[in-house]
Amino acid sequence: MNKLTLAALVLSTLLSAESIRIVNKPISFSKERVEMTKEYIGEHYGKKVNDITITPRIILLHWTAELDFKSSFDRLYPEKLLDDRGDIAKAGALNVSAHYLVDRDGTIYRLMPDNHMARHVIGLNMSAIGIENIGGKGNKTQDLTDAQLRANIDLVYYLKNKYPTIDYLIGHYEYKKMERTPLWLEKDKGYRTMKNDPGEKFMKAVRGAVKDLKLKGAPR
Repeated sequence: MNKLTLAALVLSTLLSAESIRIVNKPISFSKERVEMTKEYIGEHYGKKVNDITITPRIILLHWTAELDFKSSFDRLYPEKLLDDRGDIAKAGALNVSAHYLVDRDGTIYRLMPDNHMARHVIGLNMSAIGIENIGGKGNKTQDLTDAQLRANIDLVYYLKNKYPTIDYLIGHYEYKKMERTPLWLEKDKGYRTMKNDPGEKFMKAVRGAVKDLKLKGAPR
């Protein structure tokens, strides 16, 4: 076990789920965004829903590919997809989002209710809670901090305690492996993107610190 993992593990054992500090910083989520979310669910998952409530089964970790909190938050805040997201624009105008955003200093921000659907991962949005981490420069540098590691460990414990239904912990780069599970819902076989976040090193450290929860990874 490396020093990064050991330090995070020691600290996380001292913190209970009740003591975790979360700052509420909501993104814009009007009735229009709710309706766009319902439309996305219908188009991509073939489900007609009355609301956007999900049953969490997965905790999914990301990085923002930017080192600045404001610019990362500003990309998630709008209700409609930004013009520079041509890679996923054909899949709908609903903006990407996440339930939590973790700053470089480890501060945890809640962006939206964690039992509402966010658009953060292809195929799994109806069962996955998304945690974004500020970092991943150039979408390839494994530069997430010790403080972010500790925060993610605490969030995993908190969320598993809050939602006993959660039984998976995966990184965004692993999402396509989940096509082999009943949780995969995407109907468009051509809608896939390549992902690197949040880095294999970070995922290994988080998994090592929460192994007592016996959360499953993506199928091999």
